[in-house]
Amino acid sequence: MIQTVKEDIQTLNHWIVDAIQDIKGKNIVKLDLRKIDDAPASFFIICEGDSVTQIKAIAENVNRKLYQELDIRPNHVEGLLGAKWVLLDYFDTVVHVFYPETRLFYEIEELWGDAEITEYPNE
Repeated sequence: MIQTVKEDIQTLNHWIVDAIQDIKGKNIVKLDLRKIDDAPASFFIICEGDSVTQIKAIAENVNRKLYQELDIRPNHVEGLLGAKWVLLDYFDTVVHVFYPETRLFYEIEELWGDAEITEYPNE
């Protein structure tokens, strides 16, 4: 069975959120940027961790799970050294794992306020 690009992106996003929830990432939101001109990706998935250790663990789990389940590696990873904001770029979806204060400072959700937002419950 052939999957469409839309189904592929939905599958990718599902596994990203699942991987974040595995490590108890908090305040997970998905921004659908597809209707916004000049958006750098189709989706942003944003979450936060309570410590540098948890932020690194979330990013590493997303990387590991997507490789295991979908045989996908990120195009680019940034921020693992300081781990106040780790970015994983999967082309169509960019994952942002923030320290809470860093997330407040950069206000990514407000910056892309025209995006359709999906919130996921903390588990």
